[in-house]
Amino acid sequence: MFMTHEKLAKMIDYTILKPEATKRDVSKLCEEAKNYRFASVCVSPTYVSLASDLLVASDVKVCTVVGFPMGFNTSEVKAFEARTAVEKGARELDMVINIGALKSKDYNLVMRDIEKVVSVAKGSGEVLVKCIIECCLPSDEEKVKACLLAKQAGADYVKTSTGFASGGATKHDVKLMRETVGENMGVKASGGIRNLKDALTMIEAGATRIGTSTAVQVIQELSKKNASVGS
Repeated sequence: MFMTHEKLAKMIDYTILKPEATKRDVSKLCEEAKNYRFASVCVSPTYVSLASDLLVASDVKVCTVVGFPMGFNTSEVKAFEARTAVEKGARELDMVINIGALKSKDYNLVMRDIEKVVSVAKGSGEVLVKCIIECCLPSDEEKVKACLLAKQAGADYVKTSTGFASGGATKHDVKLMRETVGENMGVKASGGIRNLKDALTMIEAGATRIGTSTAVQVIQELSKKNASVGS
């Protein structure tokens, strides 16, 4: 697969969600995101306003998380988080679904969670919603059900992982998610994607967005690879 710098950059959410992240860390992330023209920066809710101010003159979106990282907040809390984030400038929301409800087959609760966040997003204009399924926890059957619920509830993407559980993105899970949601819904691979090989593997499996904290290294690796091919 030949991939240009520009195309891959537009598939990446440059992420910093570690609890010890400082304002300086987020500022550096935003500056690099502008330079490389990534799709978005994914920051904690605390830093949405800062990132929005820093990226106001760029085409890099601000993404943040909802119900993160456990997903067991109530639907009302998730809706409040989403609304507050959008008011502060977020244009993409990565929400963790209620895994316990999914495994309990309480599908109405899972749907209600997603629908409330989607309602906030769609009522605020062009705001994307990505549903994090935390794929290391459900069975394949449960992953399929979660993807179908997310699609039915109007989410824009399904996403593999928070990066805070026992496992991250796998080729198997991305392929399963893509086969389940079809071609018209996004699939985001996130968790443990540290290099170009990881990113390309996920894209080949069906991912249309990559979440990684090593985005700059991934792009630099691609540039070197393409330069060696062209020489």
